Amino acid sequence: MSIGSCVRHLMLAGACVLWAAGPAAAQDSEAFYKGKSIQVIIGSSAGGGYDTYARLLGRYLGNHLPGNPTIVPQNMSGAGSNRAAGYIYSVAPKDGTAIGALFPGAVVQTLLGTPVQHDPSKFNYLGSANNDVYICFARADTGVKSLADAAEREVILAASSPGATTYDMPAVLNTVLGTKFKIVTGYPGSREITLAIERGEAQGACGIGWTGLVNFYPEWFAKGFINVIAQLSLTGHADLKKAGVPLASQLAKTDADKQVMELVFSQGIFGRPFVLPPGVPPERVTALRRAFLAALHDKSLLAEAEKMKLDVEPISGDEIQAVVTRLYATPGAVIERARQALTGKPQR
Repeated sequence: MSIGSCVRHLMLAGACVLWAAGPAAAQDSEAFYKGKSIQVIIGSSAGGGYDTYARLLGRYLGNHLPGNPTIVPQNMSGAGSNRAAGYIYSVAPKDGTAIGALFPGAVVQTLLGTPVQHDPSKFNYLGSANNDVYICFARADTGVKSLADAAEREVILAASSPGATTYDMPAVLNTVLGTKFKIVTGYPGSREITLAIERGEAQGACGIGWTGLVNFYPEWFAKGFINVIAQLSLTGHADLKKAGVPLASQLAKTDADKQVMELVFSQGIFGRPFVLPPGVPPERVTALRRAFLAALHDKSLLAEAEKMKLDVEPISGDEIQAVVTRLYATPGAVIERARQALTGKPQR
C-alpha cells in the first residue's frame, strides 16, 4: 500500500473514531462556539500557497463545527512561520479559538537545533491539507539541469529564512552534496520568491512544493522557463519520476548522508500543517479535528479547490501527531549530523 493510500485509510479510521466521540462533546462544543470566532494565524504572506490553502479551509471549517463559529484568517509572516508558531504556542488563547497554519519547517526547528520560542512536539495537530513533494529548480538560462551542474557553478536562490524549507533544504544540499547554491533570504513567502525569480533577482529556489508551482505557474513549464533538477522528498511524485527527475537523497554518498537528507526532507509528509496550542481542552481538539477532515471533504470545497488547481489530500491530526512523535525519536547521531549540515559544517 502506498503512503498516500495508507494515510487515507488512517484518516478514515480516525474520522470514525471522532464521530464516535458522542453527543456530549458535540453539545459542549456547540455551546462554546456559538457566536464566537476562530482566528487562523497564517505563517506566510498573502497570496502564496500556504495562505491560499488556509483561506480555502477557513471558508468551510465553520460550517462543520458545532455552533458554526466565524473563521477569521490573519497573516503573520516572518522567521519561516516561526513567528506565527510562537504566537500560537505562547500568546494565543488555549480554548480552541486559535489555529496556526504553519510551514512544515516550524515543526522540526527544535529538532534541528535552530532556537525557537515554541516546542513543536507539544502542539495539538489538526492535520495537514496535503502531503507535498518539494523540488529544486533553476531558471533555464542558467544552464543548470542537475545537482551536478549546481556543484560546478553558483546559482542564486531566493529563500525565506533559516527554518523555512526554502533555506534548510538547499543548505543541506550545499553541505552534503557540495552544491554551490547562494541562498538569499528575506522573501516572506513563495509568491515573493517566484516574483524574484521572474524579475531575475534570483535564479531559482529549492524547497517549494511541486503541485503548487506547476498549478500556479503552468506557463513556466510550457515556455521552458525553468528546469526542475531534483526532488527533495522521501518518495517523490509520479509525474516527476516519469520525467526522470531524481530524488536528491539517492545522490548521497553514504548511508549517514542519506539519513540526514531524509530527516530534513521528511517535512513534506505534512506539507501544510494546521496546529492548536498546547492545553486546548481535549473535547475541542476532537471537535476541531473532526471539522477539519469534514471541511476538506466538503464537495463545495473540493470543487473550489479544483478550479483553483489545488491538490487536497487531507491527513488526519492523529496521523500528523504520530509522525511528529516519530521524528522527535530520531537517533541523536542523525539529528546532530543534520544540525551540522544546516549550519554549513562539512559532513565527516
